[in-house]
Amino acid sequence: MITHLRANLWLLVLTVLLCSVLYPLLLLGIGQTVFPDKAQGSLLTDAKGNPVGSRLIAQPFSQDQFFQPRPSAASYNAAASGASNLSGSNYQLRDQVARRLGPIVKYQGGPKVGQLVAPDVESWFQKDQFDGKAGIVAQWANLHNASAQNWIKNDMSGSAYGLNGKYVAEWQKSHKAEVDAEIARLDAWKKDNPDKPAPDPDKAWVKAWIAALSDPSAEPKPEDLAVSFFISFSEDHPGMFPSAVEHKAADGKTEKVVGPVKDGSDIQSAFFDMWLQEHPDADLEPVPADMVTSSGSGLDPDITLSNARWQLNSRVAAAWAKKTGRSEQDLRGEIEKLLQEKSAAPLGGLVGVPLVNVLEVNLALQERFEK
Repeated sequence: MITHLRANLWLLVLTVLLCSVLYPLLLLGIGQTVFPDKAQGSLLTDAKGNPVGSRLIAQPFSQDQFFQPRPSAASYNAAASGASNLSGSNYQLRDQVARRLGPIVKYQGGPKVGQLVAPDVESWFQKDQFDGKAGIVAQWANLHNASAQNWIKNDMSGSAYGLNGKYVAEWQKSHKAEVDAEIARLDAWKKDNPDKPAPDPDKAWVKAWIAALSDPSAEPKPEDLAVSFFISFSEDHPGMFPSAVEHKAADGKTEKVVGPVKDGSDIQSAFFDMWLQEHPDADLEPVPADMVTSSGSGLDPDITLSNARWQLNSRVAAAWAKKTGRSEQDLRGEIEKLLQEKSAAPLGGLVGVPLVNVLEVNLALQERFEK
């Protein structure tokens, strides 16, 4: 009996030592000596040597002078798990793609070949008609609650609201009667239908109502009122959209404030998809497939070289020309050369097409042109 216990005990100790100590130490030693960069997470650093991200994980870029990765169903959240690819019929994907293409896509044929679609989107938007009905902004908010709320959420810094959230909060103060009336209406509905679930639980008004029931002293958050705000805004400012504009303050300094606008990149981006629905026969330039499809993980760090070239010719070169004052043609050639240097096909070129790491290229652009 003792002999068997001693043998099993030694087997347990040796197994733990081998599998939990020696084997991990061996792998650690090999990783740190043979390929230390990959073992540390394939980190990329800025010009000062500060880590800014991993070569293996995509992150978003919104400024025109930088290349953008593939759309992400995971919102580029590295903690997201599970499949996150989106189908072509998914509105979240359509919205991401439309916002990217609206300001830069061009006509491929017809009398306006080579011209941007954006001016036509703006003039169509200003008519304030969609599907034969007035109030295009109200329809957009009603059809796409998430997009209306993201207009506020994407402008937040941590728990603090940005310009958009503060603008809605000011509207909320001056439209308290409307907010209270809608909450009272829903409250009355619940009393008449005690056994039924809340109507349209995803609607922003319903969320505000639920919040008021759970805490009568609590005010609905600006994002809870996003849809109702846009409906009200549409009535007060037909053919216009709230957007940040520069304003000269009383002290002479220029500041950004939110106000009604009838043109600009916000309109070109947000309403391009609705414009396309009413213009299905528009002959537009085709774009690379990976520019309008999300990857399985939602964190794909690479784009195809053809995607990078399309972005270069449509906006990146022009944005750097405006920022640096240099010739757009010269910058296009210089950035094209950089893309060639940074591109590589999988398995040393044996399979696939040339790919470009978005973060790596953007860091190179920043280091080269923002000195």
